[in-house]
Amino acid sequence: MFVNQADAITIESIRSRYNPLQQQLIAAHVTLCREDEIENIDTVLHNLENVNQGSVTVFFDEPKRFENGNGVMIPAAANNEAFQQLRNNILAGVIDEPRMHQPHITLLHPRNSVCTDEIFAAIQQEKLPKQLSFHAVSLIQQTGGGVWVNLKNFSWLR
Repeated sequence: MFVNQADAITIESIRSRYNPLQQQLIAAHVTLCREDEIENIDTVLHNLENVNQGSVTVFFDEPKRFENGNGVMIPAAANNEAFQQLRNNILAGVIDEPRMHQPHITLLHPRNSVCTDEIFAAIQQEKLPKQLSFHAVSLIQQTGGGVWVNLKNFSWLR
């Protein structure tokens, strides 16, 4: 679920400053389902076309470092039941009991950035969103480490 451009100004500013490679590969987003969960793509697409759920609001906590301190994310602040329900609806008939996937926004991806104490201190001074509402889901694909391509949008969320 891509962050609305108006809501992503500070997030994208941080990403462009400290992790420009990742920002060029994909815009700020919250991953709803991982690749291994959507292998039965026909059922997932059917579910996406037929899910009738309102917008999903995700509540966020303070940024934190991960992956030996090289990455930085804005983790979910609570269990985010609407997010989990949307996952369950999309994965119905594919995975009986989907694992709990905690929503987050990656600011610095450890694959292609290094977070120093100074960078993290600067990020902590930024005014980051405490909640974001999402009104669409995008099916995306990356090939060979290149730019992520948006295959289809599902804007049935309202």
